[in-house]
Amino acid sequence: MKLYNTLTRKIEEFIPIDDNLVKMYTCGPTVYHYAHIGNLRSYIMEDILEKTLMYNGYNVKRVMNITDVGHLSSDSDTGDDKMVTSAKKQKKTVLDIAKFYTEAFFKDFKKLNIKKPEIIEPATNLIPEYINFIQGLIDKGYAYISGGNVYFDTTKLNDYYVLTNHKEDEMVVGVRQGVENDSSKHNQADFVLWFTKSKFEDQELKWDSPWGLGYPGWHIECSCISLKYCGENLDIHCGGVDNIFPHHTNEIAQTESYLGHKWCNYWVHCEHLNDKNGKMSKSNGDFLTVSLLEEKGYNPLSYRLMCLQSHYRKQLVFTYESLNNAEQAYKKLKQKTLSLREEGNVNEDSFKFYNEKFTSALNDDMNTSSALTVLYDVLKDNNLNDATKKELVKSFDKVLSLDLTKQNTNDLDEEFILYVENQIKLRTEAKRNKDFKLADKIRDELKEKKIEIKDTKEGTIWLVK
Repeated sequence: MKLYNTLTRKIEEFIPIDDNLVKMYTCGPTVYHYAHIGNLRSYIMEDILEKTLMYNGYNVKRVMNITDVGHLSSDSDTGDDKMVTSAKKQKKTVLDIAKFYTEAFFKDFKKLNIKKPEIIEPATNLIPEYINFIQGLIDKGYAYISGGNVYFDTTKLNDYYVLTNHKEDEMVVGVRQGVENDSSKHNQADFVLWFTKSKFEDQELKWDSPWGLGYPGWHIECSCISLKYCGENLDIHCGGVDNIFPHHTNEIAQTESYLGHKWCNYWVHCEHLNDKNGKMSKSNGDFLTVSLLEEKGYNPLSYRLMCLQSHYRKQLVFTYESLNNAEQAYKKLKQKTLSLREEGNVNEDSFKFYNEKFTSALNDDMNTSSALTVLYDVLKDNNLNDATKKELVKSFDKVLSLDLTKQNTNDLDEEFILYVENQIKLRTEAKRNKDFKLADKIRDELKEKKIEIKDTKEGTIWLVK
């Protein structure tokens, strides 16, 4: 298996630290608003990565944080905490906001068939760990106190920009417009480890610390959560490309300074989902969520397929035309796979041949587009019987997670399912009797009830729209 490693800027063979267990950390959401589909593209990529590892026979321990405190509105550690801003706007407590949007986030996970990480830890749960970690950095000479806050001193490192391949004089104060300089910093690139009440008097969530009443900086949580659950050596760290600087850069700086050795071997980043205005965000253009796509009549798994049709390291431009194409492709895939029969025996040689092609595509830096091509090749191969095709599709879907052989009847009661199947039988009988008027009437009635039927050479299949 090969992955592009942001740290080395090249595709490398993946070699885990432990042959039996891959330790994987993925940056979680800041739960102050709904996740937009651009955010969720990264989580789809991480889901594919975890499932590809599992498909290769690895056990995976995946850890993810929930940022419910400390994520500021600018990259220079200035501005308001996003959680506090959202709480004030909605006239709720920060923890109420966090609970609501965390639940909404995982509802989107379920709709997109994204596997929940084994360990999910809110940032507010590990305050003692942050304090011990920061004190350790102070004791080692990597941090200093200024203006009531604790800062990491980036000048103590030989290569602070190891992940970005930049030099200090090439970097601006932050990566967004309107970033203010922090006069308490000793150096431009230094970042906050702990804020005190001297700077944010109205901060709702504050804890006692050796440096005063305050709260942790954004970057500290991922380091400490990862260390707690994955230990001092991490195989893979994931996130979107916008996490590379400053977030992941700062994670490496503080964690390796604390440990005294290399921390993570592979850094995997997903490119942006753009719209016509550029990078998709909560403040730029239409706010596209999974729920909004559902309201417009789209199946969330059509969006997942749209993401899989492109390589995760390429920017993907969202248009409704491209989503419409993905929706049509998804419906055809479902119709084709649901029409497969299970009669006959699985041809083991054919299964092995196609499974190796599928695995090879995934192991080529998660080339999901090529993996989908293998799926289409299976369905088009006239030399394969349906039993072999169906078994291959079931196997591939362990990674693709498109519910290709699963009828969408979760929200339907048994009585309605029996009604649909009975109507299809009546329609088949009507067509046999050349009563096409009745057959069309039954089709139209089912369509009004959001049931789409498709006639195939194997018989009639039906889908929930």
